[in-house]
Amino acid sequence: MPETRTYSVPGMSCEHCRTAIHGELAQVAEVETVTVDLEAKTVAVTGTATDDVVRAAIDEAGYDVAGVS
Repeated sequence: MPETRTYSVPGMSCEHCRTAIHGELAQVAEVETVTVDLEAKTVAVTGTATDDVVRAAIDEAGYDVAGVS
């Protein structure tokens, strides 16, 4: 069953950040939706992807995850 987790990504600051993170997560088959909020510096991910897979995709985009809720 899909769930939504929100990741804190404090290094995001611009449209390039949004595009890079969204692009990496869109390639993960288990990710259904991605919402990047630059103001809040969060990424909400809905799907069945594990936390490790999501963190790895964000890392591949060049950003560090500070926390998850």
